[in-house]
Amino acid sequence: EQTGPIGRLQLDASFSPVERVTYNVEAARVEQRTDLDKLIIEIETNGTIDPEEAIRRAGSILKDQLSVFVDLQGQEEGVGAQAENQVDPILLRPVDELELTVRSANCLKAENIMYIGDLVQRTEVELLRTPNLGKKSLTEIKEVLEGHGLGLGMRLENWPPASLRPEHELAL
Repeated sequence: EQTGPIGRLQLDASFSPVERVTYNVEAARVEQRTDLDKLIIEIETNGTIDPEEAIRRAGSILKDQLSVFVDLQGQEEGVGAQAENQVDPILLRPVDELELTVRSANCLKAENIMYIGDLVQRTEVELLRTPNLGKKSLTEIKEVLEGHGLGLGMRLENWPPASLRPEHELAL
């Protein structure tokens, strides 16, 4: 043991169990969306706390600190966010997941129908106006949608959700 002058206490001033944190942001791709980012966080601790628990606590503190800004938005936007969360997850899936014939899938893509939510809002008449999409393709689309409990001509509020809107639309 080291001894020092009387009246002097040696203290370890670092009480944080987190010794080192590094992060890296990389481009990510989810299906056809390439405008996403992936956050990689590496955490080293002194062993008194699990790295997962450290990130959980840090996230909780950050959420509490940033809640001040959420409260500034007011009630109307909070209600909109709740309604947005009520979008059926199947509507957010790409039409490619419906396992349609190549012809039908290509016709939908040509009309910029990328998500099931986009498709169910179209009517039979609108789809029949699509070049190269005939009654046989329309019947196929209707049957596949019915298999998922959906149909054509549905009215969806809050579509497309903010997560699918291009950035320039969100700024407006």
